Amino acid sequence: MAKTSPAQFVREVRQELAKVTWPGRRELVYTTLSVLAMSSLAALFFFLTDQIIAWVVKWILGFGG
Repeated sequence: MAKTSPAQFVREVRQELAKVTWPGRRELVYTTLSVLAMSSLAALFFFLTDQIIAWVVKWILGFGG
């Protein structure tokens, strides 16, 4: 593995960053909202699943009223 100087490393990093296609504001907002929505749906799904499993276990063991 060839060693590079810190200055060469910084130059290469800048070259690579110039190649990056950054998202626009609109795309960023839509992507963020999509992630938040899907995370909320996943949290709701796992919460409900946990509640149902807890109810079934309590019913089987006779702890539920």
